[in-house]
Amino acid sequence: MKLLYKDLSGEEGIAAHEFFLTLASCNTVIPILTESSSSGCDGVSGGSPVSIDYQGESPDEQALVAAASAYGYTLFERTSGHIVIDVNGEKIRLEVLGLHEFDSVRKRMSVVIRFPNHTIKVLVKGADTSMFSILDNDRPAEDHIRHVTQVHLNDYSSEGLRTLVLAFRNLTGEELAEWQHRYEDACTSLTDRSVKLRQTAALIECNLTLLGATAIEDKLQEGVPEAIESLRQAGIKVWILTGDKQETAISIGLSCRLLTADMNQIIINGNSENECRKLLCDAMAKYNVNSTSCSSQITKLRRKAEPDYLELPSQTKSSSMPQQCEGEEDTPNFGPLALIIDGNSLVYILERDLESELFDLATSCRVVLCCRVAPLQKAGIVDLIKGRTDEMTLAIGDGANDVSMIQMADVGVGICGQEGRQAVMASDFAMGQFRFLKRLLLVHGHWNYQRIGYLVLYNFYRNAVFVLMLFWYILCTAFSTTSALTDWSSVFYSVIYTSVPTIVVGVLDKNLSDKTLLKYPKLYAAGHRQESYNMSLFWITMVDTLWQSLVLFYVPLFNYRESTIDIWSMGSLWTIAVVILVNVHLAMDIQRWVFVTHLAIWGSIIVTYGCMVVLDSIPLFPNYGTIYHLVKSPAYWLSILLITVIGLLPRFIFKVFHQTFWPSDIQIAREAEILRRRRRHIGSKTDEVSS
Repeated sequence: MKLLYKDLSGEEGIAAHEFFLTLASCNTVIPILTESSSSGCDGVSGGSPVSIDYQGESPDEQALVAAASAYGYTLFERTSGHIVIDVNGEKIRLEVLGLHEFDSVRKRMSVVIRFPNHTIKVLVKGADTSMFSILDNDRPAEDHIRHVTQVHLNDYSSEGLRTLVLAFRNLTGEELAEWQHRYEDACTSLTDRSVKLRQTAALIECNLTLLGATAIEDKLQEGVPEAIESLRQAGIKVWILTGDKQETAISIGLSCRLLTADMNQIIINGNSENECRKLLCDAMAKYNVNSTSCSSQITKLRRKAEPDYLELPSQTKSSSMPQQCEGEEDTPNFGPLALIIDGNSLVYILERDLESELFDLATSCRVVLCCRVAPLQKAGIVDLIKGRTDEMTLAIGDGANDVSMIQMADVGVGICGQEGRQAVMASDFAMGQFRFLKRLLLVHGHWNYQRIGYLVLYNFYRNAVFVLMLFWYILCTAFSTTSALTDWSSVFYSVIYTSVPTIVVGVLDKNLSDKTLLKYPKLYAAGHRQESYNMSLFWITMVDTLWQSLVLFYVPLFNYRESTIDIWSMGSLWTIAVVILVNVHLAMDIQRWVFVTHLAIWGSIIVTYGCMVVLDSIPLFPNYGTIYHLVKSPAYWLSILLITVIGLLPRFIFKVFHQTFWPSDIQIAREAEILRRRRRHIGSKTDEVSS
């Protein structure tokens, strides 16, 4: 601040002036002036007080412009050809000759400005990795500034701040003319426009003079650490793919509890394919990670590797590589691992034959943190996991640079925040904050898996038991063309008689409350273990279906073995019996009874009787009047009772034994819920009696 209000003729004062002038002008922020009743807002001297609201594509740009305004460099006006900056009460009109917007390849943006004294400068800001490589190295006097700036960048990154480097360059008339010619051609090009603009920007984004660095605080949303911790307890591996510096990414990982102090950090920072290969192989050898490419080549690379490549604790060295290759079990326990890899290393790994090594190492780590990655590299990491495992991948992001990652994942979640709505438009689910992901996965994800898994089994059972019953009838009639059921009964079975209970249970059933699922995130692991649907459950259900179909067919035959009942009456009995059987079967498995569930289960049986009465009252049908005679017979009601009891008895015994002697985590948590509700109910009754 003192430098800005001193005489700007000094070298430091000029540098500070150029720094904040670059902050205020090198952006795409649009200032919106509104009249304000308070005089403390930013505005110009004289006239009515004016407040300025900045709107831009990125909240980071808005924050930088607001910071420049706080130091007296207020962006006051922007048009397509000029900008006006209020420097401590003095308006400066700058002519904008051209603008190269930020892109993920260059990782910087630049603007060409003509100043009132007719000097022309290109002002550039961008990531430190892309800015230091284009600075003017022929000025030894600036080495001190570069060193100090690098120290500041490291300090900012260790505090979890997003860093940005600012620089400028004076343009001569010849350089300006050449740039303008190529810039106009690139802007009007119909093919490869982005490539041509990038090549044009390279003409002026070189030999820059370093101005300094700044940083932006990227605050974590409320509940992010707790949400990540719950997801990890649920058995979900959480990876961070970010474009921030490595130090910033590590600081963010620590603040959101993804990285912990007891983790061994494996840091991969390679500048060539061979170096990346050695780093990966050394890490896999040191921590005894099983690799599909474990061979003598790893041993050779390990001997040649330099110890400075990996920032690993010296006490955590593996015993020997041959033991790791042979897969012996007496290997030391190193504790949880965390892999930290930068985007430069991913360039060589994802585009070469190192993907298998990266996959083996990454899947052996509890945490993976990728920093300085481009949008396409984020998608490449997701594709690496999808292509080599059968696991489901979920990507969550809030900006345009996360779109490719969100689209590549099996499930995409977009956060609607200040970064815009590009991620939301490309996602499957949209939410306002990251912490809502905890409820989406642990609660709704668990409920959805439990419902879908059960409904798949139940729908197989519901249709198979009906078809097998008809199959036994065909066998009994020696494959004749006679039918015991009318066409209407066959159609109504799936459309009316049993459809509504299936839909209601699939929508409303809950095996556990949301409070329990959020309190115990490990219950989500039931989906990982495939407890609701697996091949064992499928074949057990099919065996049970076979048994119930036999009971359905032969119990009425046994009860009516000495009677003269006609085939249409027997078909009417089979129709109502199978509807009652499948609905009682469903009722046995319902976890949460509500009024709608009762209405659907028992109402469907009543509706079935009503439909049968209507169908049997039509004289044109062959089953005319059968229901009226059947209900008068005690054997009819006895058959239905025996079918229901005998058909479901094996299932009931199996469920009792399984839940008694081999209870699952879900069953234990459910019983605990029931006990808590009973205690609260008894306690409330006791309070009422005492009062």
